[in-house]
Amino acid sequence: MVPRTAALPARRPLAHGAVTCPRPVPGAALRLFLFHHAGGSHLLYRNWEHEFPSDWEVCVLDAPGRGRLSGVPLIDNTDALVTYFARELQPWTDRPFAFFGHSMGSLVAYELTRRLAAEGRTLPVWLGVSACGAAPQPARGTTTTPRARHLLTDDELRDWLRSVGGTPSAVLDEEATWSYFGPTFRNDFALVDTWRPAPDAEPLRVPVSAFGGADDPVVGRERLAAWAGRTERFLGVNMFDGGHFYLSEHRRPVARRITAAVAAARRTTPELRP
Repeated sequence: MVPRTAALPARRPLAHGAVTCPRPVPGAALRLFLFHHAGGSHLLYRNWEHEFPSDWEVCVLDAPGRGRLSGVPLIDNTDALVTYFARELQPWTDRPFAFFGHSMGSLVAYELTRRLAAEGRTLPVWLGVSACGAAPQPARGTTTTPRARHLLTDDELRDWLRSVGGTPSAVLDEEATWSYFGPTFRNDFALVDTWRPAPDAEPLRVPVSAFGGADDPVVGRERLAAWAGRTERFLGVNMFDGGHFYLSEHRRPVARRITAAVAAARRTTPELRP
């Protein structure tokens, strides 16, 4: 088990804009920002703050259009969403910080890291990418690009979501519930399906670790390993039993791997500036 520091006094959760901090830590040694998947929200990481060292401050993020931000228009463009998060996170980057994203959250965290570097801002000490390939690829076993998910019919999209798992059956089976959540899924998949990494992007100076499920039908180990080409310091692939939402069943071991990876990154890069 990863050793933890002495317990710190409990404080009331903080929430401002895109950021929710369920366990504020005065003088935190590090802030860990967690980015959610397509169609999701910060609830993917409910109670994760208890799995990390007590001197870490865990911040869970929401893209517009969900939770407290339900009145904010959805964003279906990667550059625009990165611009939004770059602004929202600026007041929270006054101490060492790290990024971890799952699925759509991975590519947003990656592009946000690139944006911070381009703007000369302080960089995360570590980036974790989960259930996301380093570049768009054909589905396994095919030679053509699969049909974009945001262009599927409602029935096709719901069938695809059932095959991947991770979405409550009530959301997919009840028409009234789907009519509420469906547009968010379609919006987020438009963002993911149209994302194209810059072909001339320089490898990140930030250490990167990849995470995935051994039985993920969407992203296999080879696509996770391709992140090695996007960074000067690749810390390897971490595989777990399960599918695309493997982390829901392995919260504690995933948190331990994250903690160890951040520690390894900080031993040689305590704080990165462009």
